[in-house]
Amino acid sequence: MQSFSDCREFLRRAQPARRVACGLTVTVALASLAGCAGLRDKLPDVPSFASLVTPYKIDIQQGNVVTREQAQALQPGMSRLQVRDILGSPLLASVFHADRWDYVFTFRRQGQPLQQRKLAVFFKGEVMERIESDELPSEAEFVASLDARRQFEKVPPLVATEEQLKAFQERNKVTAPAATPATPSTTNYPPLEPAQ
Repeated sequence: MQSFSDCREFLRRAQPARRVACGLTVTVALASLAGCAGLRDKLPDVPSFASLVTPYKIDIQQGNVVTREQAQALQPGMSRLQVRDILGSPLLASVFHADRWDYVFTFRRQGQPLQQRKLAVFFKGEVMERIESDELPSEAEFVASLDARRQFEKVPPLVATEEQLKAFQERNKVTAPAATPATPSTTNYPPLEPAQ
């Protein structure tokens, strides 16, 4: 470990450009440390700089998304094929429990609580008997939960006024080409089928 006097001796002997670079580095490091300490006193809600900077974690989705509308479309007496057409292939279909299909969905996104839902479909032979499920979201609720990061953006109006429609039509006016008289074709093409 070097002492402060060794560092000072190094800076004195170093080239001027290195001296400036080292001095700036030390100054910036000390200023940022002092600034962090002062910031902590002024903003007690901010836990620490390390907790503000977190590594990126990808979204993890596992299983089938089953919405309230899909569950309502299921009716007792449906075949396995009809259930599969509505819900997709089950995540769990056990040989030991051939009369039960389990649909499990989990979605993990950084900074949001874990979403997890389960739905079990029970069969009697090849016919659906009943379902058991957690509280399922509607399709609109599910999409809104995925787009949680963009809640604060202003939604643009999706209806055009009469003036906007007229301006659009004026800008995109298509003129029909002038009609030209039809000329008989002089090109001879070979027959499509060979003569017999």
